[in-house]
Amino acid sequence: MKVLFSKYHGTGNDFIIVDNRVLQWEPALPEVSLLCNRHFGIGADGLMLLYEKSGYDFAMTYYNSDGNESTMCGNGGRCMTAFAKSLGLITNIAHFWAVDGNHESEISGDASSLIYRLKLKDTRIEKRFADGLFLNTGSPHFVKFVDDAAKTNVVGEGRALRNDARFAPGGTNVDFVEMKADALVVRTYERGVEDETLSCGTGVTASAIAAACGNPRNPGFYHIETRGGPLKVSFKQDGDLFTDIWLEGPATFVFKGEIEVGKLASW
Repeated sequence: MKVLFSKYHGTGNDFIIVDNRVLQWEPALPEVSLLCNRHFGIGADGLMLLYEKSGYDFAMTYYNSDGNESTMCGNGGRCMTAFAKSLGLITNIAHFWAVDGNHESEISGDASSLIYRLKLKDTRIEKRFADGLFLNTGSPHFVKFVDDAAKTNVVGEGRALRNDARFAPGGTNVDFVEMKADALVVRTYERGVEDETLSCGTGVTASAIAAACGNPRNPGFYHIETRGGPLKVSFKQDGDLFTDIWLEGPATFVFKGEIEVGKLASW
């Protein structure tokens, strides 16, 4: 079966996106894994399918690069918004469905520097540990504050924490956060990718919320530095409850193409 796809990235967090409204493709785990493989496939952190859902502009399903269907992807939601606009499904405002429910997204700026804002679900800190905070921003995240993000062993420490018994059975994503005077530096180990990614939307959101919990002068937003580029997270706080959470940043089209998925098993 031939599948038309587009490749997008949100600050280096990259995705294969397929318009699945007519195709109705149900990819098998090995197909997703091979498509996302950077040597034998297209290469990406994940695969996303766009499909129709009554009452919404579109719906999205997200698969990690290990082939498994996953939880909400923040950078992916922004890239899916850009893809939906390219298909003419939306103009500058979208209401769409994802695995964790309904979401809103907005597009602003001029053609040379479009900004994509995604509204995430309300959340609160679920558990406080001596070494960090655990919360869910559409995906589970353990946030650990470090003195120097650049010197942190993200893969080694991240993999150990991702599989820590405290987060069984599903495991967790792990964010290492360095607090600067005017920004947060965030590096994320992503479950399902099982490696560090250049950026993680739900991860920087979790990091901003965790930072606000320990800041008596919480500004209601944080600028975030990731290895893939800058993002911004804004929110409202009422005690332990965080609402009106928005993730803001670019969503960049890379290329499009066609692939024969029936031949994937023979690669």
